[in-house]
Amino acid sequence: MAFIDYISYEKASDKLKELYQRYGGKSKQPANIIRVSGVNPDVMKYHVDLYRAIMIQKSELTRHQREMIATVVSAINNCHY
Repeated sequence: MAFIDYISYEKASDKLKELYQRYGGKSKQPANIIRVSGVNPDVMKYHVDLYRAIMIQKSELTRHQREMIATVVSAINNCHY
């Protein structure tokens, strides 16, 4: 498995700080699965957009079903996310 260092808020570029604020709430710390794309702030925005499209937008599957599928796939892949 690849390892990508997270960029701290203090060391982030202005663009990345804005995204941390947008996706991290009061703590300015987005979930690690989002923070990993911080090395390329444009990718972080697309990553969040993709997640929202898959998990939140209208679908034949309920949100609960999609979360269950994501959990099973993560378990199969030995991924703690």
